[in-house]
Amino acid sequence: MPTDEQGAPWVRTRLRAAPVPTVAFAVLVLVTAFLAAVLPRAVEAYETDGLREAVATAAPESTVLELKAPAPGLELPDDARANAVLPEALAAVDAQARALLPAPLRADPAESAYGVRTGKSLEALDASLPRPDGVPPRFTLLAQSGAAGHATVREGRLPTAGTVSVDARSVEGAVTAETARTLRLRSGSTLTLAGFPDGPLTVRITGVLEPRHPQRGYWSAEPVLRTPALASVGNHPPLYYWEAGVLLAPGAAPALLGGQGEPEKYWRYAPATGRLTAADTSALVKGIASLEDGPGLVRMRGAAGATAQLSTGLEQVVGSYTQTRDAITPVVAVAAFGIAAVAFVVVVMSGGLAAARRDVELALLRARGGSLRGIAGRLLAENAVPALPAAACGLLLAVLVVDGARLLPAVLGASAVALLACAALPVCAAVAHRRPRAHRERDDLAHARPGGRRTVAELTLLVLAAGSVLTLRRRGTGDLLVSAAPVLVGLVAALVLVRLYPLPLRWAAGPAGRLRGVVGFLSLARAGRSPAAVATLPLLALLTALTTAAFGGSVLTGVADARDRAALLATGADALVATTDGTALPAGLARAVRGVAGVRQVTAVGIGYASERPSEETRSLTVAGVAPDSYAALARLTGLGGFTADRLRTRGGVLDAVASPGVAARFGRTPRRIETDYGPVTVRITAVRPRTPAVPEGEFLLVDAAGLKGAPGPAVLLAAGAGLDPKALRAAARGAGQDLSVTLRSEERAALSDSPLQAGAERIYVWAVAAGAGYAVLALVLGLLRSAPERAALLARLRTLGMTTRQGRHLLGLEALPQTLLAAAGGMAVGWATVGLLAPGIDLDRLALADAAGVTAPDAVLRADVWSLALPAAGAVLLAGAVAVAQAWWAGRRPPITHLREGDMR
Repeated sequence: MPTDEQGAPWVRTRLRAAPVPTVAFAVLVLVTAFLAAVLPRAVEAYETDGLREAVATAAPESTVLELKAPAPGLELPDDARANAVLPEALAAVDAQARALLPAPLRADPAESAYGVRTGKSLEALDASLPRPDGVPPRFTLLAQSGAAGHATVREGRLPTAGTVSVDARSVEGAVTAETARTLRLRSGSTLTLAGFPDGPLTVRITGVLEPRHPQRGYWSAEPVLRTPALASVGNHPPLYYWEAGVLLAPGAAPALLGGQGEPEKYWRYAPATGRLTAADTSALVKGIASLEDGPGLVRMRGAAGATAQLSTGLEQVVGSYTQTRDAITPVVAVAAFGIAAVAFVVVVMSGGLAAARRDVELALLRARGGSLRGIAGRLLAENAVPALPAAACGLLLAVLVVDGARLLPAVLGASAVALLACAALPVCAAVAHRRPRAHRERDDLAHARPGGRRTVAELTLLVLAAGSVLTLRRRGTGDLLVSAAPVLVGLVAALVLVRLYPLPLRWAAGPAGRLRGVVGFLSLARAGRSPAAVATLPLLALLTALTTAAFGGSVLTGVADARDRAALLATGADALVATTDGTALPAGLARAVRGVAGVRQVTAVGIGYASERPSEETRSLTVAGVAPDSYAALARLTGLGGFTADRLRTRGGVLDAVASPGVAARFGRTPRRIETDYGPVTVRITAVRPRTPAVPEGEFLLVDAAGLKGAPGPAVLLAAGAGLDPKALRAAARGAGQDLSVTLRSEERAALSDSPLQAGAERIYVWAVAAGAGYAVLALVLGLLRSAPERAALLARLRTLGMTTRQGRHLLGLEALPQTLLAAAGGMAVGWATVGLLAPGIDLDRLALADAAGVTAPDAVLRADVWSLALPAAGAVLLAGAVAVAQAWWAGRRPPITHLREGDMR
């Protein structure tokens, strides 16, 4: 074999001899390296966005880290106690504690605060304050830092404090505008608060404040500081009173030490989310645990005192995010495995195509004494020249497209692609020319016989696929092997179809040979004599891509259906109109709503409660009084427990009823007397439904409203209809009466829109499926290109024997049809089977409603989506036919002698 010194450099010569394949190979490597690098970065980016939003949108009282320490004890002099709660002392502790927060926890200084508060609210003695049930209101006093930077003074001024001692009984305070409005306070009002041994504490209101960011940590870490709330005394029935907060000047903190309000020092740290990343989740949980009960708490006590405690609900917020991420990640991994498998096949096929194109050259080198190591080394260098720069460009492009993620996973992905691209051609060439040969042996499907090694490998793959499917069905998605189940099932199906592929061709070749034309017979014969690699690898890629697309499309469709169902369960119909205080609906409302455009059915419902036994004091069973005809029609229209109106008749003083399964099991089918809010009634169960529009969740009993004597008018109006006008509906409700709330199913569905975590996962899945489909099509094209020279030469010979151009096009189209039809039909069948096999392990409710609080789970089940099965398969068939027709057209443009020149296979 000649050395570099004896002739032109090998790499430069070979690259110049085939510039178009070299550029196409470099583009393939660039795109594949970009996808391999951008996928982990995109996943980390949406996980980071999800973590930041989860922390940022959670209630501040759940995310703030609160360090608390009791007030100085009575064993100290009053001056020492007062000095310990002054702003200077608290600020010094704040600086130390802030520095002790373990990474990645960082405090947001704009929303963090410190001060002294009463751990127990103080009772107000002023008779002018509102008392809902005769119970006086209670106030929490907070001498908190930073009020000037977080509020706008609407009336009066901010409170001030001179020299305040422990014995002080008069201080200045400020309240928010909402507190002033609710409790009828203004600038100049005074509050007289009990709980001090030598006389009440007088708080003079000097200002009314408007919070600048009321939903953030400064005001919402203790919600009563911003908004007063009703609390209850545990009587039967409960008695309600107002709980509110008053903001004192920081220097007034010593006055709180002289009372019985259990004063305590506190330092609140709102977490900063701007620098949190998904990779910080584990460290974040460990840091929180350390601060609550670990080494971190010991260090905090060194700054705040030996009895200081730190509490936060941040670990629950992060835990909820982690559960959502853990539910979504394995499903995204399915798409990642799918695209990785198809891309692997395509890159290998590109090496196989190059090796087949240069088969004569490499055979000649082997015949003249070239070693496998030498040939493979030169081919490796030849591939490395375009592959390595292309992979580097793909990595750079991925970094530019998605920022804010770790670099190492992207580097590993691009490096793996570069390694595969460099090794594909040398390995294919070494396998094909491991022994010198005088002529090329047949490698078509009809002649190929699977060996023992291939059988062992296929059986191993079958065991892995079966194990992953069983594991997924038993315990759901989890590890990577389980997430690879759809891909493994597709691979097994592809191997089975490859083994069976020659049989139907042989069966069909006999009848086709007896036909008058030769096109059918020749196409089947040519399809059966396709090289094994040309038939196997594209089929493998197509089946994997179609299976992944079918599974992913079914999951995405199931998620959308689950959210639609959850929105319907939240409203019971397309629109729900109800009174805010539970009183009867105004007259004429049903007529006004019925006239709104798009409304098809309207029914009014009265909701009451009943006890199942006369001895029970608590009435917990929901009883809905309905109009049988309109309600039955609406139930059928919405698909929530439809029934016929004759199920709600009244016969002999007994009300026929439709009940939930639990109620029906307890009542049976015999008449049963129950105690309702309107008096005793006797009911008989005539139908059982799991859900109903009036009571989408929980147990219920539906009866004819006419049989409930003494019941007030209905308090709920349900409306159904596609495309109803929300503005017109709200206008009709306002025109019918005041204090009416309108809830729309479409708005509830919009509220279930994706969080960054779910939206990012769905977006990546869609793009991964699209990329996998593109690679599968490319695999099909590469397979056709590999046999294109031989196919063109055959067509030229047949044209010299009298075959027309039209027949040549039919021949090439029909030759590509069996493999494509097999892949399409197999992909649909395998996709359908995969969804059916894996459905028990996929929790659609968790995927669709992971971040939705207070939403009824619709118990959705994963089902195969027809469009996800049919559209990719149909697209593959059409594209394969188009490629075959284009190849026939291109071959027909050139004269037959061009293809018949001896030794010319290009």
